Amino acid sequence: MESEASQIILIVTTIIIITFVIFIILLFTVFQKRKNSLLELQAENKKRFEREISETQIEIREETLRNISWELHDNIGQLLTLAKIQLQNASSENIHEVSETITKGLTEVRALSKLINPEAIKNIKLREALQLEMDRFNRLKFINASLIISGNEHIINEKSSIIIFRILQEFFSNTIKHSKASNLTVELKFGSINLEITAKDDGVGFSSLDNKPNGIGLENIKNRAKLIGATAVFTSEENKGTSLNIVYKL
Repeated sequence: MESEASQIILIVTTIIIITFVIFIILLFTVFQKRKNSLLELQAENKKRFEREISETQIEIREETLRNISWELHDNIGQLLTLAKIQLQNASSENIHEVSETITKGLTEVRALSKLINPEAIKNIKLREALQLEMDRFNRLKFINASLIISGNEHIINEKSSIIIFRILQEFFSNTIKHSKASNLTVELKFGSINLEITAKDDGVGFSSLDNKPNGIGLENIKNRAKLIGATAVFTSEENKGTSLNIVYKL
């Protein structure tokens, strides 16, 4: 009887041990699969992020080239033409006007050179890039633009800066092309944990997102914001302008 009892105990113990081992193996297998899936997802997200950064840099470069084209044609070209006309009719009485026109043209060329510099795009710093945009809008009289900084300024991740700048650039483009606005204000509000960015115009606006002008690219902006852990929210009211609010975790 004792021998049979021992055998039963041995069999039961063996079954329990085998079951436990199988359970551990299955648990490890499931864990490993989930780990591999997570690693693959992280790798894919990283690739997508890097791809988005590359595409954004290309878009910024293309937008910059368009801006350069406009400035050469509509601003510097006109200044050079004016200088040529003034030189043809130059006299001791109006030579100072020629000098002023040429000086203004040189100033415009220097400002334009900042846009051409590839390092300014590659190593973009958000505040400086936005200030260049505001200065350009004002210089070319596209719109009355201003940049406001509040709070203790923090250094922003370079890649995040690129994404944020491109998002704002899309908003600026829409404002100038479609909104018929007179004023554009951008505020960077630095908090202890967040950077809140508000871009606002006083244009025609729109009554609903269904009626938004082409070019706002709302979904594109939201998706880009998600890539850097930020949120982007549009608000607009017909004849009362449009605003974009971005909240980015520092």
